[in-house]
Amino acid sequence: GVATQVCLCFYLGARRRHRGLLGLQAALHGGESVRQVAASARAFAAVLEDGSVVSWGMREFGSDSYEVRDLLVNIQEVTASYGAFAALRADGQLVSWGNPLYGGCHSPAVRAKLRDVSSVCASAEAFAALRHDGFVVTWGHPESGGCSGPVQDQLRNVIALSASYGAFAALRSDGRVVTWGDDTFG
Repeated sequence: GVATQVCLCFYLGARRRHRGLLGLQAALHGGESVRQVAASARAFAAVLEDGSVVSWGMREFGSDSYEVRDLLVNIQEVTASYGAFAALRADGQLVSWGNPLYGGCHSPAVRAKLRDVSSVCASAEAFAALRHDGFVVTWGHPESGGCSGPVQDQLRNVIALSASYGAFAALRSDGRVVTWGDDTFG
């Protein structure tokens, strides 16, 4: 299909020896189709039709998903920051990996809040996840929106999130917009 052709173009332009590319090649040759591709600055992550994920590119930009491979099941969508990825599972859990400078890991406290997630978006160095209850969870570089502490009490009844290079905006059900992150980016 079309998705297979797109991924093959990425494959042909990348280094063939990377384990993620070999996994992608094996999946494509096995008849597996690709549902989505996300890109950081120098890495890709593909969601296969069976809900698994294959990643490739430069390790320091999130290509190595090996440590979270057992959690990358029933993936609905993958989002990328400049150097990390976040994958939304069908059960509402969120899995992230990549460079910690770009939101590639989060604390156990944040991990505990990443349940019942409906969507996720990324700035260059941080992520924001919207839960079904309208609560927003953030992690990553504080100045790029990874810390929503100063506005957390306003992040209630949120219905949509958006991100710029270094900031986030949350649309609330009452029509108000709450922003946080680097003021020069919004």
